Amino acid sequence: VVLFMLAAYGLFGVFANIALVLNIGMILAALSTLGATLTLPGIAGIVLTVGMAVDSNVLIFERIREELGAGRSPFQAIDSGFKRAMTTIIDANVTTLIAAVVLFFLGSGPVQGFAVTLAIGVLTTMFTAYLVTQLLVTTWFQNRRPKTLKVNILERFLPLEPKLPFMSWRKFGFAFTLVLLVSTVALEASRGLNLGIDFTGGSAIELQANDGDADIGDLRTRLGDLGIGEVQVQEFGSPSDVLVRIGTQDGDETAQQAAVQQVTDAVAEDYEVRRTEAVSGTVSSELAFNGIVGILVAMLGIVIYVWLRFEWQFSVGAIMALVHDVVLTVGLFALLQLEFNLSSIAAVLTVIGYSLNDTVVIYDRIRENLAKYKRISLSEIINMSLNQTLTRTILTGGTTALALIALVIFGGEVIRSFTLAMAWGVFVGTYSSVFVSAPILLYLGVKTRAETEVSDKPKPERRADGAAV
Repeated sequence: VVLFMLAAYGLFGVFANIALVLNIGMILAALSTLGATLTLPGIAGIVLTVGMAVDSNVLIFERIREELGAGRSPFQAIDSGFKRAMTTIIDANVTTLIAAVVLFFLGSGPVQGFAVTLAIGVLTTMFTAYLVTQLLVTTWFQNRRPKTLKVNILERFLPLEPKLPFMSWRKFGFAFTLVLLVSTVALEASRGLNLGIDFTGGSAIELQANDGDADIGDLRTRLGDLGIGEVQVQEFGSPSDVLVRIGTQDGDETAQQAAVQQVTDAVAEDYEVRRTEAVSGTVSSELAFNGIVGILVAMLGIVIYVWLRFEWQFSVGAIMALVHDVVLTVGLFALLQLEFNLSSIAAVLTVIGYSLNDTVVIYDRIRENLAKYKRISLSEIINMSLNQTLTRTILTGGTTALALIALVIFGGEVIRSFTLAMAWGVFVGTYSSVFVSAPILLYLGVKTRAETEVSDKPKPERRADGAAV
C-alpha cells in the first residue's frame, strides 16, 4: 500500500503514508491501553482501516486535483480541497462507526473484536487523514511556495473526469446482477454452507503449557495430523493457556470421547489438560444469531443516518447494495465450500463496511452535483458523479486489494477462507456501489434541482371560467 501510494501521488503519497503509519500505531496503542486481545476479526478491522485511511487521503488529493482543474491557485486548491473533502470523509466514516458501535453491543466474541478495532480505526482515520495530512501538506507548502502542483503523477492513465457511459450500461448491469443474485441464492439453498464448530458444536479442551508460552503453530500442525476433522487452536487468557476445539465426530458419544483422547495424548508431553467439556451447537448458534442480529440492526442504523443526511431514496439504494454484497459473499462460501463460522460473519462485516464507505462517497458527490447543476437530468448527474469519483474508486480498491492479497498469500491456511471471502467481498462491494446503489436512484424518483424549483413554485389561482388570476 505504501509503494502504491508513492507510485500514484509521489510527494503527496509520502504525506499519506506518514499519516497511515501513525494511524496504525495509534490503533495498536489504543488496543494495548484497553488490554484488548488481537484476534483474527480484529486484524480484519485493521485491514479495513488501512483501506479507509488511504481512501480518505485519496479523497482529499483528488479534490485538490479538481480544484486545480477548475483554475484555482495552489493555495486555494489545497484549502478548498481539504474543506470540501471533509464532509464526504465524515459521512463515509460515521456510517461505518454506527455499524461498529451496534455490533459491539449486540455481537459477541469475534464480532466484538472486529467492532472494537474498526471503531478505533474510524476515529484515528478521521484524525490522521484530515489533521495530520493537512499539517504536513500546509507546512510543506508554506516552506516551498510552489507555483504549480502535481498531485497525481498517474493522471495520464487516470484522467480527472473520464467519459464512461455508466447509465447506458445500467440495464445490462441490472440484468446481470439479478441473474447473479438468483443463481447465488439457488446455490446456497441447494448446496448449503459448510458450517464450522461455531454452528455444529463439538468439544472444548483447555490446555496450559508446562514451560513458557504455548506454541500455537506447532499445536495446529500436531493436531491437524490426527485426522479428526476440523480443529481450532487459539490463545486463551494468558500466553501459556490454549483453547482447542474439535468438531462433532461421526458416530456416537464414544467416537467423540476417542477424538478428545487423541488430542490429550498428542499434547501430553508439553501441556497439562485443565478442562474438557462438550460444546453445544445450540450455544454456538446463539452467538452466531447475535452476530446476525447485530448486522441487521447496524444496517437499519445506517439506513436511518443516510436517510437523514441525504434522502430516503439514497437509504434504499444503500440497503439494496448491502444486501447484494452479503448474498454474494455468503455465496462464495457455498460455492467453494469454505468453512463458515463466527469469523466468517466478521468477513461479511468487513465487506459491508468497505462497500458502505464506497457507496456514501458516490452518494455525496451525487448530492453535491444535484445542488450545483440546475438544467441537467438525473441520469447525466449520476453518470457525471460516477466518472468524477472513478479515480478514487480505482485507487482505493487497488490499495485495499493489495492489503487483502498479502493476507491471502502470507496469512496461511488457517485464515485462507476468511481472507478469500474478504478479497471477493471488496470486489463485490465496489461493483455494487457503481452498478447497483447509484443507478437505482434513477428509478426511485430523486428530483434534480430544476425539478424541485418547478414543483416549489406556487400554482396560479384560477377563476370559475378557468382563466389564471
